[in-house]
Amino acid sequence: MSLPGTRPAGVTELARVQDRLTFLYVEHCVVSRESSAITANDGRGTVHVPAAALGALLLGPGTTVSHQAVVLLAESGSTVVWVGEKGVRYYAHGRSLARTSRLLEAQAAVVSNTRRRLEAARVMYSKRFPGEDVSGLTMQQLRGREGARVRKVYRQWSQQTGVAWARRDYQPDDFESSDAINQALSAAAACLYGVVHSVVVALGCAPGLGVVHTGNERSFVYDVADLYRAELAIPVAFQVVAEGPVDVAGAVRRAMRDSMFEARVMERCVRDVQEVLLGVGAGADRSGEDLIEADMLKLWDDRSGSVSGGTSYGWDVLDASDDLLDGPDQEEP
Repeated sequence: MSLPGTRPAGVTELARVQDRLTFLYVEHCVVSRESSAITANDGRGTVHVPAAALGALLLGPGTTVSHQAVVLLAESGSTVVWVGEKGVRYYAHGRSLARTSRLLEAQAAVVSNTRRRLEAARVMYSKRFPGEDVSGLTMQQLRGREGARVRKVYRQWSQQTGVAWARRDYQPDDFESSDAINQALSAAAACLYGVVHSVVVALGCAPGLGVVHTGNERSFVYDVADLYRAELAIPVAFQVVAEGPVDVAGAVRRAMRDSMFEARVMERCVRDVQEVLLGVGAGADRSGEDLIEADMLKLWDDRSGSVSGGTSYGWDVLDASDDLLDGPDQEEP
């Protein structure tokens, strides 16, 4: 029996993860569907966005989204993220594009083994310290070096833009209580987290299984986002505040969108996740599609690792059982 509705697009028919738009943030509008496009209407007009070309749709306050819009986004492999005002709070996200658990299993193996986890952490930190050898550093040494690096980046951008800087100071529950630069840093981080989250779940990884971070539902998102924070989020925040916009958060979102597109963050994110979890070299030509498009189901086996799914096993056992149940022919007494 055929299922009603439009046939979902196959993975090979969709735009690759790294070739998509980073994110689209909408608020106080109605999100619906028209053919293969997502529409957003706020009374002033309607915007059409091809769903298959979108990495993440961030739904802010005051949005109403139709069932068909969510169906289209899910079938297109686009992640839907429900966020708070100005995009600085995360509430929930949609389904993954992945059809295989290969990366998820690799992630679990890395996180559950101390030696492999330390190796993965060193790979992540090596991307932040280009040209430096971190292969022999402990986690304590890596954290100390990272802290010093980030403080240096803050000071550099403060001097370069003329924006006063004291320290990172913000209230998660009160965005407006922070000064302009801390608001900008929070907004920039939220944009970066949203895009990285969309890639992480699109590849089938678990956002909560972090390598460096732990104990939070988005630990791995923070791990990966930190690879680009000093390069993108901090500079954007200081540059935007230096321009003195009225709407700091809105200006930061637009600037982050452009910066992440120019830096090809989604493409880099796919490569970096593979390198951290699978040891795939950064120079390897791997798109990540082979890690998400295989639609297969296997059964775990304690001897061979796995066996094919969709197969009825045990006929040989049943045949033997039948023979035992029937027993040998016996003569009547």
